[in-house]
Amino acid sequence: MSSSVQIHLTQNELPAGVRKNSIVFATADGYAIAIKDKDAAEQLRVIQQAGRKLDQIGIESVEFVGDDWDQEAQWAFSIGFTDTLNKNKITYAGEAAETLTGMHETYAWVRNIINLPPSEIYPESLCERIVKEVSKVGGKAVSHRLVVGPELLTEKRFGLHTVGRASQHPPVMLELDYNPTGNDKAEVDVALVGKGITFDTGGYSIKSSEGMVSMKCDMGGAATVSGALLLAIRQGLKKRVKLIICSAENMIDGSAYKNGDIITYKDGQTVEIVNTDAEGRIVLADGLLRAGELGAKCIIDAATLTGAAQVAVGKEYNALFSVDDSYAQDALAAAAGVNENLWRLPLAPWHQFQCPSPFADTANSRPQKDGGTGGASNAAGFLLRFAPNEGAGWLHFDLAAAYQGQANGFFAAGATATGVRTIATLLNA
Repeated sequence: MSSSVQIHLTQNELPAGVRKNSIVFATADGYAIAIKDKDAAEQLRVIQQAGRKLDQIGIESVEFVGDDWDQEAQWAFSIGFTDTLNKNKITYAGEAAETLTGMHETYAWVRNIINLPPSEIYPESLCERIVKEVSKVGGKAVSHRLVVGPELLTEKRFGLHTVGRASQHPPVMLELDYNPTGNDKAEVDVALVGKGITFDTGGYSIKSSEGMVSMKCDMGGAATVSGALLLAIRQGLKKRVKLIICSAENMIDGSAYKNGDIITYKDGQTVEIVNTDAEGRIVLADGLLRAGELGAKCIIDAATLTGAAQVAVGKEYNALFSVDDSYAQDALAAAAGVNENLWRLPLAPWHQFQCPSPFADTANSRPQKDGGTGGASNAAGFLLRFAPNEGAGWLHFDLAAAYQGQANGFFAAGATATGVRTIATLLNA
């Protein structure tokens, strides 16, 4: 006999003794989730909320019972039923069980590495964990190289080295190659670029203690694109994909970079530092330049980049930026297809010039709180300067929904992994 709690979906009226607006209630053999008179989208929201409620009352293991549990319904429950430490267990049902198990394992891995303390996740350990996990799933199709510390200067990755040089843990660029074609000369279909700031003090533009407490999550972009590659491989990815992780700790000592410093990138562009807490775009610029050198047909970057994106879309949506309308529509369609919240925010070519500097080609921000008005678009405009082909075939995900500081009605506290399915869908398109 199973020790898991049975979970049903019901279209019936709520039984006597149950409050009128309840979404989940106890039954003789488990719990039922009430979805009567709700459209498809609202059903998924209710199912996710029910998963949260059952986690909060201490349920640890569940199984789905009945014929109404399709793949998306089971996944919505899984997202809500996830506890911060990934200890809850779910027995998936039906033909989608194997697919859902792969998704569950991927999301649990992503959430785990984001939630781990910064004493365990620093640039080299992050990259080592990514290589280990992707190699486990991708096998012989996976190879990689690491560029560490002073080696970054040799390869002219000056932005990444500048941000990370003050830490006891050297900055790292990971370049992982997933090449299932077996042809070393095969074109790179997609380059994934992830921001891997394993801890962010803000540098000399130092954060408050409150603002710093969750900054272990600032490598959420690296975890998200790595998780997307993992999931896409599990789903049968046949394309060659390069994964570029730009990882550093943004720390403070006598060698740390300062406001007023100027970085000259490999392509000759100069950047004045006016905010050392706008470091994510500084490291991503090196990743975008490398993606261009690889000749990737498409480039997708992901980062927990700006608080301004959260102001715009909240913590329920990720923000999307692109000057390639067709590719942006593909991304929005992919997100809708897997029921992940994604919203496109403005990005035009002129956003490249929204952070002027009298001393360099551009500044890395505006010298105002959160970069001033339009901060998320201006940050994307900075990245556009480094995207090849004037931004054709490039998407930027600002992961406003990647992390919840506190549990709420839909998510446990900590990492959510929102965005992994969307990017995996784009990889397999």
